[in-house]
Amino acid sequence: MSQASVPSVLIYALQVQISTGFLSLFYIDTMAESSVSNVVISNTRLYERFFKQRHSLVLLSKWALKIAMWLIFILWVTLIFLYPSDFMSGIFRKWYDDKRGAFYGYVGILFPTFSGPVIIIAFLASIYVTAFQKEYHKTKKPRILRFRLSTFPVIINGPFGIISAAELIGIIVLAAYLIWAFSAYTMQNHRLISKMPVTSMEKRYLMLEYSGGCLGTIGMYCLAFLFLPIARGSVLLRLIDVPFEQATRYHIWLGHVTMAVFTLHGIFYIVAWAMQGQILHEMVNWRSDGISNLPGVISLLAGLLMWVTSLQRVRKRNFELFYYTHQLYVVFIVFSALHVGDFIFSEASAGIFIFLLDRFLRFCQSRSAVDVISTTCLPCGTVELVLSKPRDMNYHALSFIFLRVRELSWLQWHPFSVSSSPLDGRHHLSILVKVLGRWTKELRDALLNAPDQSQRGLPFQPRPCIKASVEGPYGHESPYHLMYENLILVAGGIGISPFLAILKDILLRIREKKPCLPKKVVIIWAVKRSKELYLLSMINAQSLCPSFSIKLHLEIQTYVTQEQGPVLDVPQSMDCSSFHNKNRSHISGLVATGNNIWSGFYFSLSTVGFFVYLTLMKAFYIKPFKITSWWFQGLLFIVCMVASIVTFGALVVYLWHHWEKRVSSSEKFSDDSEESGLTRYNEPKLQIGLCNTNLDRLSTTQYGCRPNIQEIFNSISDRWGNNDVGVIVCGPPSLQSSVAAVCRSRNIWGRRDQPIFHFNMHSFDL
Repeated sequence: MSQASVPSVLIYALQVQISTGFLSLFYIDTMAESSVSNVVISNTRLYERFFKQRHSLVLLSKWALKIAMWLIFILWVTLIFLYPSDFMSGIFRKWYDDKRGAFYGYVGILFPTFSGPVIIIAFLASIYVTAFQKEYHKTKKPRILRFRLSTFPVIINGPFGIISAAELIGIIVLAAYLIWAFSAYTMQNHRLISKMPVTSMEKRYLMLEYSGGCLGTIGMYCLAFLFLPIARGSVLLRLIDVPFEQATRYHIWLGHVTMAVFTLHGIFYIVAWAMQGQILHEMVNWRSDGISNLPGVISLLAGLLMWVTSLQRVRKRNFELFYYTHQLYVVFIVFSALHVGDFIFSEASAGIFIFLLDRFLRFCQSRSAVDVISTTCLPCGTVELVLSKPRDMNYHALSFIFLRVRELSWLQWHPFSVSSSPLDGRHHLSILVKVLGRWTKELRDALLNAPDQSQRGLPFQPRPCIKASVEGPYGHESPYHLMYENLILVAGGIGISPFLAILKDILLRIREKKPCLPKKVVIIWAVKRSKELYLLSMINAQSLCPSFSIKLHLEIQTYVTQEQGPVLDVPQSMDCSSFHNKNRSHISGLVATGNNIWSGFYFSLSTVGFFVYLTLMKAFYIKPFKITSWWFQGLLFIVCMVASIVTFGALVVYLWHHWEKRVSSSEKFSDDSEESGLTRYNEPKLQIGLCNTNLDRLSTTQYGCRPNIQEIFNSISDRWGNNDVGVIVCGPPSLQSSVAAVCRSRNIWGRRDQPIFHFNMHSFDL
């Protein structure tokens, strides 16, 4: 057999194997061809065995990391629960006696016990997220329909809004801990004080002070959780797939509990001091050895000011007051450390350290000026901004960003949902800004007012580049809107913005033949004026995916609540602007969906730096100079945390930033499809209306009424049968509550042959 025939036989063998999967179908006449076939078969089997073993090893490693993180978390929470018991108190009391003269002192006990587990989980989470990146590949619906605790609304109109079953379990666990811990401490204090040879009046003083001290200990454990949800790009949030907008609610709840406990902690002491006639003396007392009262008073006052201005009524009426007073968290943290010293503060230091890491990274990201590629001012009072982003930045259709325009304000950051699909463009993303307040009005005016108004009637002239600062994008680690074959999207007003991104994402996935589970989508949209329906012109479904109707059943129901019929004089034009810059600066990838390897390196090296600084501080300053003041050691502990971030962490950020610049400089706009997609932002659009999109023929509009959610869901239940239905709501709280109530009632009282509704909220009230 000639040498040329061997490759042909190999190619033929591989083709038959791929097409049929049976190598036994080969019929080779010569002995040489038979030997080649045997070689191909043996090599193929070897490769299959290798990949199976590799896949098994990957799954084993993945589950090992998961189990390890869960075990550490469960042990950590169990230890916090058992700490107030007599058994654990005796163990720690013995440890305190043994470690009294140790190198790290009491910090060597409390930090590894209460903060160490969080650091270890975060380190393992960095490895997990880097090694096992989540990729969407779901194409089949699950065989078994079941309720999910995280998507089953239980409490609808409670003081904390809509609460799912999973969130209710967490609230019950927290309440149980608070009751158990305070009861256990109270019994211990009563037994201890009853043995003291003091008067009954002195026993009252002591009981109040001891109870106040126990409340302070409970508050420190609440503080350990308080800062974890607001670390926007935290690897812990990415691990459990909780977006920052949802985690913000948990921060608010924990903030109420933490400040309530700390307030009672201060009141108990103040009452005890007042009964003794020493209130002023004790409040201004700053001890060098032991707990200092004055830093605690300052920390409590800063916390109370943040707490009062964060209440819903104050926050809605004066957001700037809330925002600026919330920067007092620096005072709250620093003076808390001065109040209790380093070893007590170390109990809650892990969450604070992770938050500071995230805050520094966000600061570095926001330092970069981002180019606004183009703007589109729609007649409905909404502005579309298209921002430049790096090619490898990943985000999902329900992500959002924080935006700051320096020409308007150096301090104000505003959150906006991303209205573009990740597949919509490799080098840009877009957001929709509805003009509602002063800042958004100034933004629209700044975009509309061109430097040379005489160019209005002449051919299109590009305007100077507009700069913005961006944090994000933030959102779910996985695209949960693609988890369901059936979707119901309920929007109110500008709440349609993330759903436009979802619809684009589904259409583009169908066009590019990517994995896409949704087959039926119903959009329910309530607006005040018919001119707001103009937002539907942002999507031309026919151009995105000409044959989408074959694989996707799309239904749009719009409701105009403050008009009784169609308005004839609806404006049909929009003002567009394009900005050109050859050296385009884009969103930095340092936060959220940035490079996982660099992010893990940043966390690991900063943590190592913290331990290095703490060790050096102990070895060369605290021990040689015999520093015993609790407040001063607490201050040095904070200094070590900050120093590790601004030195070790800053070094990683510097290298990361230059690596990012090097990668972005090598990227070129060479993809023809990308260039064709960008023509939308490079050409003026002056007469574009609803007639240019085919979404209007898919939608039905009703005037003068609100959507009857109950009737709509009843109709869908009868049509769709027994299926999982994902329900996503983005709108005012009243709309969210009505949809959640219907989902709950249908899941509880609905028939077995009807759908299970999985409720999800996408809130823009951050």
